[in-house]
Amino acid sequence: MEPLAVTLLPGEERVIDKDIMYICPFSGPVKGKVFITNYRLYFKSADADPSVTLNVPLGAIGRVEKMGGASSRGENSYGLDITCKDMRNLRFALKQEGHSRRDIFDILFRYAFPLSHGLLLFAYLSQEKYEENGWSVYKPMEEFRRQGLPTDKWRITFINDSYELCDTYPTILVVPFKATEEDLRKVSTFRSRGRIPVLSWIHRENQAVICRCSQPLVGMSGKRNKDDERYLDVIREANGTAKLTIYDARPSVNAVANKATGGGYEGDDTYQNAELVFLDIHNIHVMRESLKKLKDIVYPNVEESHWLSSLESTHWLEHIKLVLSGAIQVADKISGGNSVVVHCSDGWDRTAQLTSLAMLMLDSHYRTLRGFQVLLEKEWISFGHKFASRIGHGDKNHADQDRSPIFVQFIDCVWQMTKQFPTAFEFNERLLMTILDHLFSCRFGTFLYNCESARDTNEVRSKTVSLWSLVNSDSTSYLNPFYTPESSRVLYPVASMRHLELWVTYYIRWNPRIRQQQQSPVEQRYMELLALRDEYLKKLEELQLTDSSPNSSHLSNSSAPNTASPTQHITHLHTPF
Repeated sequence: MEPLAVTLLPGEERVIDKDIMYICPFSGPVKGKVFITNYRLYFKSADADPSVTLNVPLGAIGRVEKMGGASSRGENSYGLDITCKDMRNLRFALKQEGHSRRDIFDILFRYAFPLSHGLLLFAYLSQEKYEENGWSVYKPMEEFRRQGLPTDKWRITFINDSYELCDTYPTILVVPFKATEEDLRKVSTFRSRGRIPVLSWIHRENQAVICRCSQPLVGMSGKRNKDDERYLDVIREANGTAKLTIYDARPSVNAVANKATGGGYEGDDTYQNAELVFLDIHNIHVMRESLKKLKDIVYPNVEESHWLSSLESTHWLEHIKLVLSGAIQVADKISGGNSVVVHCSDGWDRTAQLTSLAMLMLDSHYRTLRGFQVLLEKEWISFGHKFASRIGHGDKNHADQDRSPIFVQFIDCVWQMTKQFPTAFEFNERLLMTILDHLFSCRFGTFLYNCESARDTNEVRSKTVSLWSLVNSDSTSYLNPFYTPESSRVLYPVASMRHLELWVTYYIRWNPRIRQQQQSPVEQRYMELLALRDEYLKKLEELQLTDSSPNSSHLSNSSAPNTASPTQHITHLHTPF
């Protein structure tokens, strides 16, 4: 076996090598060799100049198909067609004689979709070791204490300790102090999947809260539940909110239609001290089709002639706008001292987008590198966003109707915020892209399974590595050099279409023309200056050490304030908007 041009991860093993032709959409057919391991597909061109390489985690593969048949005419018409989950497709051609693709097709199919073949996801085979243990990033009790909980109005309950109240919720919940465990059980019978309203975030000064839940089980006959009505009123009373705002993420027609399947919404007549607001965000199927359309216009070739109308016809940015503007409304209500309840149908897709984005706007802690990790662990992972169903880790059923890019859309919304507030976030774009790459890769346990109870059953914390172990062991790579901490600032991004832009460096990054311009020149120059500063400081230190004569005392004294001064200047960089 020839040496592999890429370093294998601990636990990664080679499965097959094969001479193959990569049909590159940018530079035409390229001869080379493909290596398949239990983690990735790696291709290296044989003699192309410049050389062409592909390095694709198998988890990013959504579909593998055979292209052409033994009797196909035309050059390079026989081979494999690979559809990826990360906005690219790959085509490989082989020689037509003797079923030359059978072995590679079978191996690829087996290792790209391990769960469909009774195999383990790579995260369970990985032997990676890091200094930092990412599983310790999020400790629910610590995070609630940071928020100032419990209070005389809000208590911590362990009623869901063994997932009996709700099997898709975390074990530690914050509920109104006045609500008894019995009340919680009664409310859970009237909420879809038992996902009762619980606290996500509390405002330190005005004590307004963001609560999240699923839809009430009103049904066609307009059922009522006195316990549920009283429970929402207790949430309202906790900080003296006059009218509790219930944000239903759905378009009102969809919410009404949900009555037919036993769901529904809180009617004004039954929930008297509440007002209901529909946010018009579409469902998972609409989002899936929208991103599919976006992929069509950016891969492999960017639609040049009617770019703006093509982009508009995907509706992707319109959906981003609706999600952001919903979160802005939530944050604005909370800032004004009014408590809110947020739900969609089940409370694990649109609800997670809205609560986490509103929390990002309201609480600067979540805009730090570690705080952002806590936000994802809390609002997405622990509250049961169905990562396994939405992404389809290790599963061959590419047409599954449960697949949807809800989390990708959320990260896009975060990116839009970082563009509008370049100094407000401690982390950079690279962190967001790394998160999305490993959403698919199956190298870490962080995004596996649908909920905490499934993660417990599958021993994710003890048998896999956390993505935050990788990130926090190399945190400088993920820091934004322009970050200026401002603890009390609420960020209100502009959600109008004119201010939103397509995240080109993510969606179009496979295009070589885009790849060349990835880091912004300003950031690049800034990083160079920082490196230069470090170099000078190092030289200064060396000079102090070598020159330990009495004369040098004035140098060492004066150097102390100077070391800090570059950062002092930097702090006052504000971007006008």
